[in-house]
Amino acid sequence: MLIFSDVKPFQFKQFTIAQDRCSMKVGTDGVLLGAWSDATGAANILDIGTGTGLIAIMLAQRASSATIHAVEIDEEACAQAAENINASPWADRLHAFHSSIQDFAKQINQKYDLIVSNPPFFSGGTFSHSQDKNSVRHTIKLPHGDLLMAVRSLLTPHGKFCMILPQMEGLRFREMANNYGIYCTKLVEVVPKLGKPVERLLLQFELVNQPTEKSQLVIHNSDTANDWTAEYQQLTGDYYLKL
Repeated sequence: MLIFSDVKPFQFKQFTIAQDRCSMKVGTDGVLLGAWSDATGAANILDIGTGTGLIAIMLAQRASSATIHAVEIDEEACAQAAENINASPWADRLHAFHSSIQDFAKQINQKYDLIVSNPPFFSGGTFSHSQDKNSVRHTIKLPHGDLLMAVRSLLTPHGKFCMILPQMEGLRFREMANNYGIYCTKLVEVVPKLGKPVERLLLQFELVNQPTEKSQLVIHNSDTANDWTAEYQQLTGDYYLKL
C-alpha cells in the first residue's frame, strides 16, 4: 500500500503525525484500519504495535468516550507515538506503553472492547538492508501465534479484534485464528484501483463463531491522482485534510 511521506509530518484534519523517528510511515494501511475498525460502544481500546500512534489517535477522534492504550516495542517509535498523542486533542484518553504485547498481556489487568493491529506480515524470504524496517515487517518479534494468544487473553467476551494484512497473509491468519477460538466475522477485500486484483484484507474477529460478512472496497477509480472512489472518501473523509 502507498506510503505518503518519508520524514515530513503528516497533517490530518484534527491532528498531525510526526514520523521521522519511526521505521514505518503513515500509509494507506493504517488509515484504512483506523477508519474502518468498529469502535461502536467501546469503552477500552488497545492498539498493538502502534508505530507513530496514528491508529490510536484516529480511534480517539471517533470514539469520543473511549480510553485507548497504544503498545509499541520499539523505544524510539514509542517515544514519537507518545509525542503525537500528547499533541493531539485527546491526550487525556490516550496512553502509550513501551512494551512487547507478550509482556504487556501478562502485566495488564484490563480487558478491551476493541483491539486493533497493523501487524508484521512478512514471515519469509530475503531481508532488506534496513534492520529497523525488518523488525517491523517481519514476524520475528511478534509471531502471529503470539498476537492471537494476546488477543484471546485481552479481548472482552463480546469484543472485536480488527487488523489489516496482505491478501494471502490475511487468509492464512484467518485459518490460524480458528485454532485459538477467534473467528473472522467481517472481511473486506481492498482493491487499490478499479479493475485491479485484491491487495489487502481488512479483517474483524470475534470470540463467537458466526458467518463471515464479506464485501469489497475500491480505493481509486483510475490512475489519476486523488481520483478516490466515493466509498473510500466516505470512509476516510473525517481524517484526510484534502478529502
